[in-house]
Amino acid sequence: MDRSLHKWLSVAFFNLMLVAFLGCLLRYKIAYSLPFLNQKFVLNAHSHFAFSGWVTQALMALMVKFLSDKTHTDAFRKFNWILWLNVLSAYGMLLTFPFQGYATGSIIFSTASVFAGYAFAFTYWKELNKIPASVDILFLKSALFFNVLSSAGTFSLATLMISGSTFQNLYVASIYFFLHFQYNGWFLFTCMGLLCSSLIKYGIPPQKLKPAFYLFVSACIPAYLLSALWIPMPTWVYVLVALAGIAQLVGWGIILQAIRKNLGILKANINRFTQILFFFCAIAYTLKLMLQAASAIPSLSYLSYGFRPIVIGYLHLVLLGVVSLFITSYCINHKYLILNKTTKNGVIIFVAGIIINEVFLMLQGIGDLVYISIPYIDEELLAAALILFIGLLLINVKNKLKKADQ
Repeated sequence: MDRSLHKWLSVAFFNLMLVAFLGCLLRYKIAYSLPFLNQKFVLNAHSHFAFSGWVTQALMALMVKFLSDKTHTDAFRKFNWILWLNVLSAYGMLLTFPFQGYATGSIIFSTASVFAGYAFAFTYWKELNKIPASVDILFLKSALFFNVLSSAGTFSLATLMISGSTFQNLYVASIYFFLHFQYNGWFLFTCMGLLCSSLIKYGIPPQKLKPAFYLFVSACIPAYLLSALWIPMPTWVYVLVALAGIAQLVGWGIILQAIRKNLGILKANINRFTQILFFFCAIAYTLKLMLQAASAIPSLSYLSYGFRPIVIGYLHLVLLGVVSLFITSYCINHKYLILNKTTKNGVIIFVAGIIINEVFLMLQGIGDLVYISIPYIDEELLAAALILFIGLLLINVKNKLKKADQ
């Protein structure tokens, strides 16, 4: 592994540990008291840094490595300045949001992060045009498009805040627009592109995977309205939205079927520990798609988006259970993250923390639905956050990312 990939993945995993630390602070303030800490401001820092400092930084690094392998060149030379811009803007948000919320400093760094995404998308797209088109390239190009598209939600939100608009529906719609095209576009399409690249490498024909791409890409834009069913819409649009949720499930089923038919080859090329991690990731993604499709039912949509623990549980399911677990599994599988005993234990504790966190959030959500207070739930969620942090601390303390000269 080259030094640049080692450097940027090390930064990304360290940033994930910082995200977990902020999560511990947030959970501690809810369970006990931290009067000097503004919950909303730190929450903004937590979410923005998770998106830019962890997921985007890691995905960009892995995409550049993918490009280097495809072109047999050092693509990091062309993208290093963009990676620097992204990580510096992420740290700028980390250092400004906790103290001022949305204000001049944090908005400047947020805007810089958006333009880093634009620069990456433009440059990377041009480089992808030099590579013969395949289903993995199609997924990655779509990921770049949806990342740029998501910024419309950011600028819409900024406009509403500057103008002092009181239209709550527009405010919520802008937030969900950004979240949808980040989560279901930029994050997941990049993961799908990297996954398909690996599956092709292990012998699965690209044409077997291409129908899944067309289902996912055609469903992504209308699926946004699954997050906004409170917006009045004609019956035919509602039907289209419901079909979008089903289409993604079908697309995922096609990929799983391709994996099942080639399971022997995959098991021979992927070690047992990584197989287990991918299995948990697949379960989380299947659950995510099922919940998303079920939200087309109006009564369930109200329950999903009307109760905060359920929303938080869903977002963490995708960010931790799907995206973060996939990145970790992918890095281990490609030996970008070398497992020693400490690092392996850290990954196990991290996965356990994800599962425990989701279980407690589910219990809290069910309790809210039936108007029952779960005893010590805030303390239990704090414990889950600490488990996540401890796992990531172990990964980072003895993180044996293979160096270029080894």
